[in-house]
Amino acid sequence: MQIALTLTPTVSIGSDSFDPRLTDKSVLSLEVGRDRFRFMVQDKGGRGLYLNDYTFPSLLNDRSMTGILPDVFREHPILSAGPWQEIRIGVNSPSFTLIPAPLFRKEYAGSYLALMRGSALPAHEFAQSFAHQDEGFLSVFNLEHPLADFFSEVYPLQPITFVHQVGALILATADLDRLALTPDNIYLFFEDEFVTVIYRSLHRVRYCNRFGYKNVQDLTYYILYVLDEQKLNPALTRVSLYGEITPFAEAYAELSRFLPYLTFGSIPPGLPLSPEFDDLPDHRYLSLYGLGLLKE
Repeated sequence: MQIALTLTPTVSIGSDSFDPRLTDKSVLSLEVGRDRFRFMVQDKGGRGLYLNDYTFPSLLNDRSMTGILPDVFREHPILSAGPWQEIRIGVNSPSFTLIPAPLFRKEYAGSYLALMRGSALPAHEFAQSFAHQDEGFLSVFNLEHPLADFFSEVYPLQPITFVHQVGALILATADLDRLALTPDNIYLFFEDEFVTVIYRSLHRVRYCNRFGYKNVQDLTYYILYVLDEQKLNPALTRVSLYGEITPFAEAYAELSRFLPYLTFGSIPPGLPLSPEFDDLPDHRYLSLYGLGLLKE
């Protein structure tokens, strides 16, 4: 039996100052994952004015995200508007890798992913890249043809930039880290039994990876292992939490036993938000906020 999906967002933030007729001066950032779809609108000054967050549990339905999104877009006055000044799309796909800029060759993008995955990309996927120019590397990730085709059809002849979710987190942590008072900082982003770990030392990315975990003991072991490999003292290292985690989560309780400088993260300082966003936890939407920090 297929359970009917609701197209109502679980979180909806909107400023009265946003005018859908001004999309040509606004930036639309969208984030797509297996079970989640989110988007944010920024005005011409870069201020976040509008945010919606949808959840479509794959365990409860057999429709792919490309089968669900047309219904969402059809019914939504903001998503169906346009043209936009710029469209940024964050993709939470399972495969990604970082390649130093001097070593990157576009024609080998698929090979980089095949080496990381241990197998070639299937026919319905292709390799996409995004240049982190300030970091000196590119992120390479898999993107499904149907998803890319959907956005090209919805927003024809409009400027679209695809970024992997980890790439958006790299953009966000760069902004956070520029004001950090400590030289070594760890950023943890939680979503769907996965944790993304980004370690910055003197504002440069020194480590970046994403891992799945089944229990908090495995999670804690892995985080402590990373700290040990990077020669960081858990008792002294500042660790910031982001994403789908709360002060009541078992993961937080377990990690706090070993990490005295464990805190919930703040909004990137370079991203202004309207007062309506004050009701949201500062740490929750870091990957979406990272898209909002992308420089044209």
